[in-house]
Amino acid sequence: MDAHSVQQPLLLSPSVEPSYVKKTSLLTSLVKLILKVAMWVVFTSWVAIAFLLPGEFSNQIITLLFKATGGTIFGFTGSFFLLFCGPVLLISFLAFAYIVVTGEKEFSKKKSSQYPSFRLWTFPVIVDGPFGVVSAAEFIGILLFVVYVIWAVYAYTLRALSMISDQLSFKEQSSFFLEIMGLRLGSVGIFCLAFLFLPVARGSVLLRLIDIPFEHATRYHVWLGHLTMVLFTLHGLLYVIAWAIQGRLVEQILEWKDIGIANLPGVISLLAGLLMWVTSLPPVRKINFELFFYTHQLYVVFVIFLALHVGDFVFCISAGGIFLFMLDRFLRFCQSRKIIEIISAKSLPCGTVELVLSKPANLRYNALSFVFLQVRELSWLQWHPFSVSSSPLDGKYHMSVLIKVLGEWTAKLRGNILNASEVMPEEELHLKPNTKLTASVEGPYGHELPYHLMYGNLVLVAGGIGISPFLAILSDILHRVREGIPCIPRNVFIIWAVKKSTEISLLSTVDMESICPSFSDKLNVETHIYVTRESEPPLEEGNVLSTVSSSALSVSSGCAMSGLVGTGHKLWSGLYLISSTLGFIILMVLLQVFYISPYGISKWWYRGLLFMACMTLSILIFGGAVVGLWHLWETRILERKGYEDDGIKVDKAHHNENATPKNSSPKNPSKSSLTKYGARPDFKEILAYLSKRWGHVDAGVIVCGPPTLQASVAKEIRSHSIRRERDYPIFHFNSHSFDL
Repeated sequence: MDAHSVQQPLLLSPSVEPSYVKKTSLLTSLVKLILKVAMWVVFTSWVAIAFLLPGEFSNQIITLLFKATGGTIFGFTGSFFLLFCGPVLLISFLAFAYIVVTGEKEFSKKKSSQYPSFRLWTFPVIVDGPFGVVSAAEFIGILLFVVYVIWAVYAYTLRALSMISDQLSFKEQSSFFLEIMGLRLGSVGIFCLAFLFLPVARGSVLLRLIDIPFEHATRYHVWLGHLTMVLFTLHGLLYVIAWAIQGRLVEQILEWKDIGIANLPGVISLLAGLLMWVTSLPPVRKINFELFFYTHQLYVVFVIFLALHVGDFVFCISAGGIFLFMLDRFLRFCQSRKIIEIISAKSLPCGTVELVLSKPANLRYNALSFVFLQVRELSWLQWHPFSVSSSPLDGKYHMSVLIKVLGEWTAKLRGNILNASEVMPEEELHLKPNTKLTASVEGPYGHELPYHLMYGNLVLVAGGIGISPFLAILSDILHRVREGIPCIPRNVFIIWAVKKSTEISLLSTVDMESICPSFSDKLNVETHIYVTRESEPPLEEGNVLSTVSSSALSVSSGCAMSGLVGTGHKLWSGLYLISSTLGFIILMVLLQVFYISPYGISKWWYRGLLFMACMTLSILIFGGAVVGLWHLWETRILERKGYEDDGIKVDKAHHNENATPKNSSPKNPSKSSLTKYGARPDFKEILAYLSKRWGHVDAGVIVCGPPTLQASVAKEIRSHSIRRERDYPIFHFNSHSFDL
């Protein structure tokens, strides 16, 4: 590594380290501690109940519940709601209080930075296989789920065997055992379902609390989805075998009981789940993503018929997570109804499109955020996730995304921009001309805590368009250094692997000298670029086609994206959750007092339907009222502040200019920048090189690229951590996935 480096910048002296910020007050720290302890107590109790139920003493617990709630207004349903749904909602309330009390994160130089140590969330344990890269904390979570399932199946099997009477024939014993085990596997699946919807509630306060962004949490949804569907499939299969032994298969499948489990809704729910499961498997999803996307909307059928299948009180076990997902889904629907104008659209020479979107000043995000984008001129149904390529400090009223042209949708987007610029190549004339682009946006989503600011030493590893979020990180750090905002990073090492040298021009989208003049006095930035499919620099290097820009959209006519998002205003988000939950309870009370009790409603499937109706109406009526007030508040804020042009200019004079040769090299030529052709990064060599230079420090490694790249980096970090010397850095692995 040393032999190939043009120059090795020295570490900056401690004199340029960021100044300390105010410490949190004693009262605030005490309140945070109390809230944190309360959340842990509630969560531990909730998990303990799930672990205890498969045991023999669960019968005693259920009997006590019957006696304690027999005369109450909610009855047994209320007990299940309190035990299984209540903890999830209570933790959500406490989480909002914790986030509000915490306020904006302040980055001070912590004592831990002086004594580097391993962290469970950033130490890769498994680096390849079906789970991908798995951290130590994730591995512990997987083990807990595996232990729970094994323990539950074991305990239920012993209980089922003890219930078999010796007076029954072998055929009767077999069918009885299969039915009991099918029932128990279904109950275990219901517990797993309680967690299934939590990771896909994009703006969920629970994800914000533990600082796991949606794009990372989706892997937990995938793991839980496989486990849940395996359990539900075995649940249905055991019943089918038992009914076949009894000779009543068709009769039982079509049975719809009023009192007890209704079989036919369960069959419908299972079929919907199986269809979603099969189309979500990697071979199907990679070949036909739209098939996966559209069949996944069957989750509505799956959930509704599950409620009809098990009734209201059993459905309470998983209702908490489903309710939080419904809250997030309704808020996303409200946000996405607003049509925004795209301020500017550029087609870059490397086959990448840059879109600049209008946003309100009070909509917060960080450099590692991402948005879901729908362009109406291209499709009314397709939503695509893209990493934000701009820093929130670039401007209050806009954010940018970089889009690599890879498929039909992105090709049409680029075609529209070229049409507007009147420089479309002949081979792309089949694309429908359209000079206006309007979009709908969901988000931004991402880390509650911009963790790239927590490390004094950063290693950014990108593959192809994976450089996009790192451009935002670089811009964010430079702005903070220039403006004197607390910023820990002082050494940034960028590793970027690209297929062709034309992609290198993306680096020119961040003008480091313009953002922070003389930044090299305060920040070390070293870039190593690996061009994998070219053995040597092209003869025309430095001269490529200029950027083609579409300026058919004017800044003044722009409509900013809506701030109605779960990661938006903290108080409004909290009011939305609280009002919807209280509305849910109120509707259940009214329903019980004025309908269920007076009319003696006892049908399980019907009460399950009423339970789902209360969940839905509470969000639409009570939550919708808060969303409406939230929208009015946001509108008045925008009207009072007015829309300010903070530097985004669309040059109409050059809108139709022809492509001309232009220097594509980065605007900040640096002696610490190196480009290698026909080579791939050797991460073992790179980590050894950085270890000798940086010494005993915490170093954050953020990887944005395909799974193979993430696995390669994680493998070397794990290997380095195992055999590292005492005075070497501790590398912390962080993945920023853009392949949802």
